[in-house]
Amino acid sequence: MSRLKSIAIIISVFLLIQDNTVAQLCQGSLGDPIVNLTFGTGTNPGLPLTAATTNYTYVNTDCPEDGFYAVRNSTINCFSPTWHTIVADHTGNTGGYFMLVNASLDPGAFYVDTVRGLCSNTNFEFAAWVANVIRPSACDGNSIQPNLTFTIEKTDGTILQTYNSSNIAPELSAKWKQVGFFFATPAGVSDVVLRIFNNSRGGCGNDLALDDITFRPCGPQILTSVDGNAADTIFDCGTNTRSFTFRAAVSMGYSNPFFQWQKSNNGIDWTDIAGANSTAYTVNFAAGTPPGKYLYRLAAAELANFSSVKCRVVSAVLAVIKGTSPVTTIHINSPVCEGQPVTFTATGGVRYLWTRENGGLLVDTNPFTIREIDAVLAGKIYVKVSSDAGCYHFDSAALVVLPKPKATVAFNNADICIGKSIQMSAGGGLGYSWIPGEGLNRTDIFNPVASPAVSTTYLVTVTNINTCTDTASVSINLIKNVQVNAGPDKTILAGGAVQLTASATGDAVFLWSPASYLSNPGILQPIASPLQDRDYILQVTSTAGCSTGTDTVHVFVFKDIYIPTAFSPDGNGYNDTWSIPALNAFPGFALSVYNRNGRLVYQSKNRFIPWDGYYKGEPLTAGAYVYIINLNDNKRQVLKGTVMLVR
Repeated sequence: MSRLKSIAIIISVFLLIQDNTVAQLCQGSLGDPIVNLTFGTGTNPGLPLTAATTNYTYVNTDCPEDGFYAVRNSTINCFSPTWHTIVADHTGNTGGYFMLVNASLDPGAFYVDTVRGLCSNTNFEFAAWVANVIRPSACDGNSIQPNLTFTIEKTDGTILQTYNSSNIAPELSAKWKQVGFFFATPAGVSDVVLRIFNNSRGGCGNDLALDDITFRPCGPQILTSVDGNAADTIFDCGTNTRSFTFRAAVSMGYSNPFFQWQKSNNGIDWTDIAGANSTAYTVNFAAGTPPGKYLYRLAAAELANFSSVKCRVVSAVLAVIKGTSPVTTIHINSPVCEGQPVTFTATGGVRYLWTRENGGLLVDTNPFTIREIDAVLAGKIYVKVSSDAGCYHFDSAALVVLPKPKATVAFNNADICIGKSIQMSAGGGLGYSWIPGEGLNRTDIFNPVASPAVSTTYLVTVTNINTCTDTASVSINLIKNVQVNAGPDKTILAGGAVQLTASATGDAVFLWSPASYLSNPGILQPIASPLQDRDYILQVTSTAGCSTGTDTVHVFVFKDIYIPTAFSPDGNGYNDTWSIPALNAFPGFALSVYNRNGRLVYQSKNRFIPWDGYYKGEPLTAGAYVYIINLNDNKRQVLKGTVMLVR
């Protein structure tokens, strides 16, 4: 590794420590880098660097320990979770190397080198891209923060410039930033000594990444322009002779400046233009000048130092790009039916601008697609195709949009009874196609007959003379047969009333018969209050007249609650159970029966079930049993008594 590279490493270490050193960068114009250390590119690991005086040791691993460094194109999960992960150099190049430094444990001057052959009485800038690799959460939030002092000395030890970084705090993410400083060489001084002091003690923290280190002369600001042009780049696509005058405005700073215009074709190799030594220069481009990129800039320095490229500063680049009009093609998938996709494609350039002769279109992508073309866009379509030199050519093609039919149907929705048919009708075109085909007598006519087995939506595609299509739909809804349930039989005491709890499915109308003693015979659940036992018949008819159903409910009417005093469960079919059907007139009743020992042997609630004289599947002995009936009716008392079970 050259001495200049080792100098650059020292400078970069100093530069990366300052978040606020941006203010120390050159505020004028810079020269070409005297040192330009990018660390190169390649696969991990990079080769070791040479240095003048350093206590750092090279390692070929990803994660150097304290006092070591590595050359890498990435560092991933080092000392997890202490270091940030860095996957590319500062330019974003995933193969670009950078220097990864784990600072030394001991404070002191950790790097010293001598830079020779500088121009005297000249400002120089050192700059580098840096990233702090320590996470804020590392070391329990108390990582050691780098604190560096940089000095520039004459070879006799006289200090020319000194700078202290103060503590450098960790960041939330590893972000590359450019930092630097500049200094002046006194008259007669061409060699300087660079010295870096690490003021912090090593340990958990004090770790850095460095990239793209430069050492450049810094001088007055040079602002350039081209007569008659606002931009720094001129695109010339013509074939005639043309001239361009470049001008430079140089700020104060040189006591005896010397100027030199330079030219280049690649921006790397620059050649002095003989006799072009003023702040203005006119260049002539003859007819037939070959296409290409022609670059110009102004170099400046003190006259006494100008012979050394280390002393020169240069302006921003002015460019003249000669080109020719591109050879283009254009394609539009046309004719196309209205509402269909259209793709526009052109070739021959790097930039494209699509327009329509009457407006309504302005697109700068290529190719591009309009998913549903509108007839209003039909006509001549233009595309401006531009080359990378800024030259352009207009091309055009016709966009033909064929009208599509307007599909119509006689109705969109219809209800029919199960097993019935309906004729549909469509219009608007010359050809018709219906889907699905199930339930249709034909699928290729405008008015098929539909007899679907289930509710179905039919889609009709209408085609016109241009074979363009449109669609419409018809939904046929089948009305199901009604289902009716008059509900359970009801029980009331004479003079009472009860609501019938019938149910039915589907849209229907209701009719109870006979209508006597009903609150409303035309509703599903009327109130019934007959004076004696009666059957009520519910008739349910679908609103579409598709089907009718009937069911019957019986209303029992008791004059009072009759409680039998005895029963004989002997299986002769007479008086075999103890039955009190009138209790069903009291939905909240509770009946309990006890034997002579007070044990509960029978219970019935809400709905009466006759007692057969059994308890847990075993016949009870003959005798008297006590009953208690709570009707849960504020108007009636609890009924108590005995019933005889006779065997």
